[in-house]
Amino acid sequence: MSQRSSDSDQETSTRPTPANAIGEERILDAAYELLLAIGMRRMTMADIARHAEVSRATLYRRWPNVQAVVAALMTREWTIALVSAFQPDAVDGRARLVEGVVEVVAKTRVHPLMRKIIELDPEFLTPYLLERRGSSTVAHLALVEEGIRQGQADGSIRDGDPVWLARQIILVSLASAVSGPVMASHEEYPKLDEELRVMLTRYLTP
Repeated sequence: MSQRSSDSDQETSTRPTPANAIGEERILDAAYELLLAIGMRRMTMADIARHAEVSRATLYRRWPNVQAVVAALMTREWTIALVSAFQPDAVDGRARLVEGVVEVVAKTRVHPLMRKIIELDPEFLTPYLLERRGSSTVAHLALVEEGIRQGQADGSIRDGDPVWLARQIILVSLASAVSGPVMASHEEYPKLDEELRVMLTRYLTP
């Protein structure tokens, strides 16, 4: 091998990875670990970049601040929860929807990310609870609306505008997920889930 070829190979191996080649998951994983370790308030963009082993410039090209990174992280975590919760093997559309919603609520209530934010940085959630919908809420609404339409099509869910039925379901679910620990101990969470299941079933039954 020529010296030029050897030098070229060495240059290629030490050349910085292009920003667009660095996986978003790697950065979000780093943010997740930091948030659980020190909380969002103490976390900086420099911390995230260092923990993910990327430059701050790379990080800022994707998100303007820590809050935006955490918002993207929450969207990822609750998208995963949605995908795993709504399974197609239920007896009908109503059962599929109710069980999916109850499972997402149960997972959200004990999710380490949610618990840490509520414990240390509850003000981060305020805009999403009182002022505007986040990406996760928009995704939840769309999924619930579609589930309602499927249940109406097979006759297991009562008539009504799927948009407004879905909004009411999300409101009830948010309360159970976020405020559930105020009303029940960890050992009593299954009771909360069962009552939510009964409530949603009766609300949706024709």
